Amino acid sequence: MTTTPKHDERVANLTFASVYPHYLTKVEKKGRTKAELHLVIEWLTSFNDNKLQELIDDKVTFKTFFEKAKLNPNAKLIKGVICGYRIEDIETQLTREVRYLDKLVDELSKGRKMEKILRTT
Repeated sequence: MTTTPKHDERVANLTFASVYPHYLTKVEKKGRTKAELHLVIEWLTSFNDNKLQELIDDKVTFKTFFEKAKLNPNAKLIKGVICGYRIEDIETQLTREVRYLDKLVDELSKGRKMEKILRTT
């Protein structure tokens, strides 16, 4: 399934700060912690807690967020469907990277083991 240019633009212009509270609420409602969420985000992007907070405070867009990120080389192992899109079929790099993050948060909230989420086994 291919995303539309309008969809890609909307994703690019969303601020990470506007979505982050939803990620946190989602994982905490399912018994996971903020520390686990940050571990997953750091694995994908290489952002530590301080850098993550700086990006939230600066209200950066997802476009800027992922431009600053050093994506984990194993991110390409993230597969499946999220928000109605098969991740590995998304052609627009930024939209695919945002969906990587969405998928990791989804797996965390569903109770998946951390080593599976971080693609270490």
